[in-house]
Amino acid sequence: MGILAENKKAYFDYEILEKFEAGISLIGQEVKSIKLGRINLKGAYVVVKYSTKTQKPEVFLIGAHIPPYQPKNTPSDYDPQRSRKLLLRRKEIDYLIGKSKQRGLTMIPLRVYTKKGKIKLEFGLAKGKKKKDKREILKKREIEREIKRTLQQQ
Repeated sequence: MGILAENKKAYFDYEILEKFEAGISLIGQEVKSIKLGRINLKGAYVVVKYSTKTQKPEVFLIGAHIPPYQPKNTPSDYDPQRSRKLLLRRKEIDYLIGKSKQRGLTMIPLRVYTKKGKIKLEFGLAKGKKKKDKREILKKREIEREIKRTLQQQ
C-alpha cells in the first residue's frame, strides 16, 4: 500500500473512534493527479446524503481539493473542490447513518492510498477534542523530547 496523502491535523483535532475504508468515484485526470500526491484533505469531511432519484443514502467526500493533472488541458467546467461519491456497502452506510446521528460525532478523512491498483480513502468516525486535551498532548511531546535530549547527551 502506497500512502498518497495523509490528514495529520485530524489526529490532533479529533479522537478517532472507528476507521472505515472506501473507494472514491473519480474521473481520469483526478486519478493521475492523486497518484502524483496532489490531493489536500485539510478541511475535508464525509457526509451521508439521500439521493433525490432513488431516496437511497449515499456517502460523499466534501471539501477535498484535487488540482487538475494538466492545468492547461483541463475542461472548463472542472471543479477541484467538487463532492466525490464514496463507494461503501449498504450495511456500512446504514451503520454510519446511525452513528452520525449521535451528538458530537463526525466523519473525517484520514488518508488516501492505493490498494491493488485502486485509490482508497480511509476515514474515521471521530469526536472533537477539547483545547485542554490538545495542550496536554503538546506538553507530553515536549517532555518526551527533553528526555531524549538528556539521554543522548549522556
